Amino acid sequence: MSKFLRGLAAGWGAKKLGRGCFSTILIFLILWWLLSYIDIFK
Repeated sequence: MSKFLRGLAAGWGAKKLGRGCFSTILIFLILWWLLSYIDIFK
């Protein structure tokens, strides 16, 4: 369940911050890594 919530949060942030296809994917990957690094969704 934590990966699902982390994916939803990263996807929502990437959608809000991304301007194009490449930047949205890059922002998603960065947010996915940050959310796993700080262990918000356990």
